[in-house]
Amino acid sequence: MFIPVIMAGGSGSRLWPLSRSAFPKQFLSLDGSSQHTMLQATIERLQGLPIAE
Repeated sequence: MFIPVIMAGGSGSRLWPLSRSAFPKQFLSLDGSSQHTMLQATIERLQGLPIAE
């Protein structure tokens, strides 16, 4: 059984000016075809995993 940990930190300086301290990179939508943020897309990929108790 896996316990997923989502690492969502950092300043996102490589994505500047899209990413900044008030709007970090994990809250950006970068794929163009979706309105989901990177964090939402990560959570969606984890939906099929069993939940650890």
